[in-house]
Amino acid sequence: MLTYDMDSRGTETLQNHLYRCIREDIRSRRLSPDQRLPSKRGLARHLHISVITVENAYAQLSSEGWIYAMPRKGFFVSRVEHPPEDPHSSPPGVAPQPAAEYRLDLGRGRVDPSRFPFATWSRLMRQVLSEQDKKLLLPIPSQGVEELRGAIAAYLRSFRGMEVSPEQIIVGAGTEYLYQMITLLLGRDRRFAVEDPGYSKPERIYRSNGVDCVSVPLDEWGMSVSDLSRSGAQVAHVSPSHHYPTGISMPIGRRQELLRWAGAERYILEDDYDSEFRFTGRPVQTLQSIDRQGRVIYLNTFSQTIAPSMRISYMVLPPLLVERYRRELGFYACTVPSFEQFALAKFIAGGYFEKHLNRMRLFYRTRREQVLSAFRSSPFAHRITLTERGAGLHFLLKLQTGRSDGELRRRALALGIHLSFLSEYTRRGGFEHTLVINYGGVERPEEAVSALAEVFEE
Repeated sequence: MLTYDMDSRGTETLQNHLYRCIREDIRSRRLSPDQRLPSKRGLARHLHISVITVENAYAQLSSEGWIYAMPRKGFFVSRVEHPPEDPHSSPPGVAPQPAAEYRLDLGRGRVDPSRFPFATWSRLMRQVLSEQDKKLLLPIPSQGVEELRGAIAAYLRSFRGMEVSPEQIIVGAGTEYLYQMITLLLGRDRRFAVEDPGYSKPERIYRSNGVDCVSVPLDEWGMSVSDLSRSGAQVAHVSPSHHYPTGISMPIGRRQELLRWAGAERYILEDDYDSEFRFTGRPVQTLQSIDRQGRVIYLNTFSQTIAPSMRISYMVLPPLLVERYRRELGFYACTVPSFEQFALAKFIAGGYFEKHLNRMRLFYRTRREQVLSAFRSSPFAHRITLTERGAGLHFLLKLQTGRSDGELRRRALALGIHLSFLSEYTRRGGFEHTLVINYGGVERPEEAVSALAEVFEE
């Protein structure tokens, strides 16, 4: 019988650990060619694991050719004359980077995969294959396929009050790609301002592209325009509808102040993060819709509203920048396959995206209330202050504690819990003991409360 230490796998799943152990025994000849492997049930009993774990490990080994099945006889070791190199190993000198698995993950924004409209999406993909067969093989326009840009323009007009033409829209594979295109379009000689506290990825991308960045503090209404004016920046990256991680929604007065700052020589990058998930009141008006000088570049993505793997984002350029983009960057190929673009265009134009958003708003509103209710009735309720603004898939939790953020983080990791702290998103002090609770993936609020009680225990 095969015997492996299933408790020494670290963060690796049982299935993957078993798969790797058997594969290594085959590679090292500890298991001989044509040797019969234990039955799935027998091995599961012996290792004290589930039958499905053994079944999945055997299936993976079989699909890669390490073992083979014989009807009514079981699984046998394949004859591997020259065992190939481990496809999962890293090159010499490069340490592997395992995917972290947590008992509870409150630190990363996640959407619930069970809510994805698979049946609708599958049907639309078949329609695309039938209707666009030859067109799918042709080069893609630099700005994206016309059908998708038209559908996005119609959506922005109906639901965000933005009067834009499809010609102003650039489609790209994720906002990270669009950030890079913006640096090329506006020029690396401009200084970019980013929010503090704020999401670090834009600044990291700008700096990696040789752009000078400066952090501008937020006040209770968003990016401080007085500090922005003193920073010497010519471009301001802001998320006015729902800021991450503070949740601030910029009021109209601050928006107008920011537009006056832009004037004739500066630009505003409006990152409309999480704006679709507003649970109280009407959606907040975009900066782009009240911009009369053509100084706002609007960005949004479908990764939050549909799925993280939906690497389709877009930006809306002011008319004058569209001409510059075509002249200077029009030779860049669109980075999103046309097949996905046509399917998404149908999803939006057919009204399925609107229905999906309505369902998701209802679902997340309910989950949000459940999580907040569980926290307010928790054993540590008297030690926390919750800050939530009726929008987005996260809220803030300030904890009364004598422990540092680093100590709380280490304590949580030891218990298999991933936490995010507001202090991680700023270079300034004054934000300690405040957690950013991403509740989108919290399926069982009571278990989350129980897990946090262990971390918060003094």
